[in-house]
Amino acid sequence: MVQEKKSKTTGLAKSTKEKKSVQRKSTAGTLEIPIYELTGIKKTPVKVSKDIFGKNVSEKLLAQYVRVYLTNQRQGTASTKTRADVVASKRKIYRQKGTGRARHGARSAPIFVGGGVAFGPKSKTFSLRLNKKQKRAAFFGALTKAFEQSNVLGLTDEMINIKPKTKTVVTFLKKLNFEEKQVLLVLPKLEKNNLTLASRNVPNLEIVDARSLNTFLVLRQDKIIFLKNALPILEKHFLKHHEN
Repeated sequence: MVQEKKSKTTGLAKSTKEKKSVQRKSTAGTLEIPIYELTGIKKTPVKVSKDIFGKNVSEKLLAQYVRVYLTNQRQGTASTKTRADVVASKRKIYRQKGTGRARHGARSAPIFVGGGVAFGPKSKTFSLRLNKKQKRAAFFGALTKAFEQSNVLGLTDEMINIKPKTKTVVTFLKKLNFEEKQVLLVLPKLEKNNLTLASRNVPNLEIVDARSLNTFLVLRQDKIIFLKNALPILEKHFLKHHEN
């Protein structure tokens, strides 16, 4: 019985070792994304950097980034005047006794029209911060998560020269079954060309250049489409920019 138990445990150890080796081989392999042309036909896949699309994903860090990002969108400029800020006469508005009315002093009291506001909002700063390492880890983690879920793909560079017709882009999205998806189109540079002219009126399509991509934009999209030329710009900007 002891020998049988030993053989079972050794068998389990071997199987776990084999699984680990398979995982190491898969992680050691190159990362690729599919490339499409206007007709919806797949072309040769393109390799992408492991330093961007092959990082660890921390759900807590992504949630923290979203909270900080949305909080920093608050302007905090809402402000009201208290009775001390209202420009009004300090004269007692009527005599203390004999009128049958409540006792009042100044017209700037909150109960009067044009008076101050009691407990109203005042201007406030809501800004929160993340350090550089957290921002970098969140950004690469968001892209890695999208890549692992097969939500990242590419377009051939010839898409720049398509006819500037919205129908062309809508037809392309229908061929990929993206017509009801929120899609982010990442370009090498945000400039006026046929692709931007054809894409700007598509309601579920958002356009951004590679250098302006951020974690929040990545997380709120269903699909992320990179123009082929945008990938090296993304790697050059964010990897070189965050070397330190």
